[in-house]
Amino acid sequence: MDALFIFPDATVHDADVAAWLSRHDGELGKIARILIERLRDCGDDTRELIHDGRPTLCVEMAAFAYVDAYSRHAAIRFFAGASLPDPKLLLEGQGKRMRHVKLRSPADLNRPGLFALIDAAYHDMRQRLGPSQAP
Repeated sequence: MDALFIFPDATVHDADVAAWLSRHDGELGKIARILIERLRDCGDDTRELIHDGRPTLCVEMAAFAYVDAYSRHAAIRFFAGASLPDPKLLLEGQGKRMRHVKLRSPADLNRPGLFALIDAAYHDMRQRLGPSQAP
């Protein structure tokens, strides 16, 4: 099994994530907000925190994705992206594990396959963790 990024301090709604979102406005901030909401909606066991300055979403304590807003695009990065099915060829990157999708405008949120990748990343991490350890 690949190494997991474990964050015991992840919480249901982290105030630091809300603060990060408040500092990112405009179209790229809107994209980031929508992505974070979609990641949160993956399951009742999603948790979040700021890691390396970016909102990071977890299944229980295991990170599966993070979001960032840059000067010209927003991005969603998947910690185990190299193993995700990507029939629409949205994923970029050559890393051993991580892959990302760049979004340059809110219209990019409608790209076919984007939300399927989010769901696949969540379910992939859920499967890697095995039966839920949550109380």
